[in-house]
Amino acid sequence: MTEATQRTSDNGVSIWLDDLSRTRIESGSLQDLIKNKNVVGVTTNPSIFQKALSQVGPYDAQLKELGKVDVETAIRELTTTDVRNATDIFRDIAEATDFVDGRVSIEVDPRLAHETEATEKQAVELWEKVNRPNAMIKIPATLEGLPAITATLAKGISVNVTLIFSIERYEQVIDAFIEGIAQADANGHDLKHIGSVASFFVSRVDTAVDKLLEANGSDEAKALEGKAAVANARLAYKLFEEKFANDPRWAALEAKGAKKQRPLWASTGTKNAAYSDCKYVDELVAPNVVNTMPEKTLNALADHGNGAPSIKGTYEESQAIMDKLAALGINIKDVTDQLEADGVAKFIASWDSVIADVQSGIDRVNG
Repeated sequence: MTEATQRTSDNGVSIWLDDLSRTRIESGSLQDLIKNKNVVGVTTNPSIFQKALSQVGPYDAQLKELGKVDVETAIRELTTTDVRNATDIFRDIAEATDFVDGRVSIEVDPRLAHETEATEKQAVELWEKVNRPNAMIKIPATLEGLPAITATLAKGISVNVTLIFSIERYEQVIDAFIEGIAQADANGHDLKHIGSVASFFVSRVDTAVDKLLEANGSDEAKALEGKAAVANARLAYKLFEEKFANDPRWAALEAKGAKKQRPLWASTGTKNAAYSDCKYVDELVAPNVVNTMPEKTLNALADHGNGAPSIKGTYEESQAIMDKLAALGINIKDVTDQLEADGVAKFIASWDSVIADVQSGIDRVNG
């Protein structure tokens, strides 16, 4: 293990890889990252699968085996096969951590982001198709997604809640989680292995806020560039600590073996070259969090990251940053609402590309 990734892990961060492909699995790359860089889980999303499935070659054998199936069926078979194989690679880690880590996430069709019942239905289908206890089903934290999150957890299915940008929405996600676990308990499910993470997006907040600060142009605005995303995430962690410490519903469920829904820092690749390429890892180190990283960020962390605790004692400073942004006329709710809408739209665009790429593959291998 590298010194920096080990230190990051020792200080409470579960390092997950934000990437998956057939090539990564078959080449041994994933196993290497587990062995040498403390990787203990994987996340996928429509953009990741678009990148993987656009490659000519790695999926041809399975496409040929499937024959002239409809494209939606082919996509389901290809993606769930990758996720199933990855969960098998992580099974030992899952068992060693009592299923806290060793998780692999697969997302519902992003076109369902505003359809509660359809999301619930597909979550069950994906869970049954992957058929591994260390899988997680990703559901977006849209308003329509919240009841689907509760309903899915109530069935004993592990959930990765994605596309969270605001503190307000994050609190609704925690409430949806606790209600889902309470319903799972009432439905007779063993709570011990129902896992959940809340994927709180980070770097995209800086990208959006920095544009507004640059447009403002004042010295006060310039001094705040690159600070909004980390402050927002640190305040989310504060909420995580408070909600799970003070909610009486949770205390009763935890006594029955339920595990906290951990914050997962997503969108942690640095998009502004002026900032450290480890910024959204090193500045968000605390116990009971996950950081899912693209390989480039993971390599940067391994090479020159810090990994020291960096959230404790920052809440006042973080709130002051958000207050200063508000004083400059930056409405963070408007920013995060737009980021959620953009996030859904980007995933839908990626899914449209997946459909086109897989259809092309079907046509190619079938002559």
